[in-house]
Amino acid sequence: MRAAHTLQVVGPSFLLGDDVNTDINCSNKYLPGKDVAYVAQHAFEQLSPKLAAEVQASAGGILVAGHHFGINSSREQATHVLRAMNIRAVVAKSFGRQFFRNAINNGLPVFECDTDQIASGEMISIDFGVGELTVAGRKVQQAHPLPQEILAILSLGGLIPFLKKYPDWKFA
Repeated sequence: MRAAHTLQVVGPSFLLGDDVNTDINCSNKYLPGKDVAYVAQHAFEQLSPKLAAEVQASAGGILVAGHHFGINSSREQATHVLRAMNIRAVVAKSFGRQFFRNAINNGLPVFECDTDQIASGEMISIDFGVGELTVAGRKVQQAHPLPQEILAILSLGGLIPFLKKYPDWKFA
């Protein structure tokens, strides 16, 4: 019997729209050549010029987007940039599948649900184990809970730390 893993994330919301591809947060303008911390200071500047500074001023938070977040690239650095920004999770109506998997592999929680009822700056709480998102204390969305294996990967910070601890995938 495997132990139940839980994962809860809380933070203010930072809103983006639909079709945000990884070139927007991890621009070719800065990669290669600049480190992740530098790129994080300029993330999303084409779409929302003040976003990186606002996230930093809030000591991090939860990124909320529309359809197709993370499309058009398998660029793993995109998740590294979000983590360097102290983005605690990404909530979107849908994700590019490569981004979704890169996020899990790199310990960045992602939650897929309708985001229409979330306003910028509202406090969000996500319980990934039961698949529930609340905004300012009111239940907004229910989604499928993440499988225990994914929760375990996320709770350890990504796939590599998970495999170092559980090379045989047997975790209790």
